[in-house]
Amino acid sequence: MSNRIAIGKTAILLASLTEEEMGFFSPSLKGANYCIGKVGSMNMQKVISAVETAAKRHGLIHPNLYRETHALYHAIMEGMEGVTRGHLAIGEMSRTVGLRFAIVRGTPFEDQSEGEWIAVAFYGTIGAPVKGSEHETVGLGINHI
Repeated sequence: MSNRIAIGKTAILLASLTEEEMGFFSPSLKGANYCIGKVGSMNMQKVISAVETAAKRHGLIHPNLYRETHALYHAIMEGMEGVTRGHLAIGEMSRTVGLRFAIVRGTPFEDQSEGEWIAVAFYGTIGAPVKGSEHETVGLGINHI
């Protein structure tokens, strides 16, 4: 049996499902290597740090292996490009985000020599730092480890 998983699709679903919806989806995640978290900030570094910390705490990356941290960083930045519509800035542009994120690590290719990949998905809101002025947003980044 293959341990292939559509890591990007899985990450987007995990980031966007409510707690109640997760109950229905959870059985299909057996064997998946993932974690979910939340972050809200006007500071891009806080978003990056929240995702990196979650990945390390849940054993999705080895904190002492630079290539794994580097792969995660690029997946985060690619995902945030979607969230911010290509302008990688939030506080500097008077924007704030409230995001759920999911990190999924796996082997998405049939050929095992392609190795492991990591996906980071974000779902939530972005907008002016005024309650009620935000709108939905989503972003996905995938990088090889």
